[in-house]
Amino acid sequence: MPRIAYVNGRYVKHSDASVHIEDRGYQFADGVYEVCEVRHGYIVDLTRHLNRLDRSLGELRIAWPMGRAALTQVIRETLRRNHVRNGLFYMQVTRGVARRDHVFPAEGTPPSLVITAKSTDAKIIAAKNANGIKAITLVDNRWDRVDIKSIGLLPNAMARQQAKEAGAQEAIYVDGDGMVKEGAATNVWIVDPDGTLVTRPAEHGILRGITRTTLIDVGAKLGLTIAERNFSVSEMLAAREVFLTAATSICFPVVSVDGQAIANGHPGSVSQKVREAFFDVAEKIAI
Repeated sequence: MPRIAYVNGRYVKHSDASVHIEDRGYQFADGVYEVCEVRHGYIVDLTRHLNRLDRSLGELRIAWPMGRAALTQVIRETLRRNHVRNGLFYMQVTRGVARRDHVFPAEGTPPSLVITAKSTDAKIIAAKNANGIKAITLVDNRWDRVDIKSIGLLPNAMARQQAKEAGAQEAIYVDGDGMVKEGAATNVWIVDPDGTLVTRPAEHGILRGITRTTLIDVGAKLGLTIAERNFSVSEMLAAREVFLTAATSICFPVVSVDGQAIANGHPGSVSQKVREAFFDVAEKIAI
């Protein structure tokens, strides 16, 4: 059965889906997006994803493409038409189609909305959790507003490519003071020598990940000590555990950074505990 995409009011074959060549997302990366996990027929943390979408749209002064209730129904229908029970959906909203000009188009120009959905292979994710992944560090070269989930991801794509060429799976951005920021598509966590779960504050300089936010709730339920504070690359390398969080993977343990093993070079117990408890704590909305 062919995949189905939602594009500006129509459900179409994924292979036939298209946007106008003067869509501002295509020409200016003038848009935002969300990626949301689907597990066992439930959409995970949808309310928080829509809240973040609202913030991103507001920061860029892009109108909602439709009301929240209607958008939720379109998301559900896209998932149903693609028979996704375990996987994800991708949603992108741009400022719309207008004659190419750097300034915003005329007021009332409708935003563009695209939603796609796909199933994912649980075996691949399980293997990464069992074996851990490798990461490299890079000096952050992105724009300052990384708190907005913008579709302008060229630096992130370049970072991921550099990681791949180094035999790693993620690139971790570092600021000019040598402090860890976030991954190219993940938030970064460490377990320090005292057993405290540490992640960088999300007030500035990183994206406030939805999985990151829910994992704080998970840690609290498990009775873990959690600290939102800056930490250095050297502290990360000396940590008991390092792991990464994202909507499509929950948390992946990192077993080496820049070729240096983390602890004993194997996934740790804390990442396993929070991963196993995550689905019970996260919001679940039936498709």
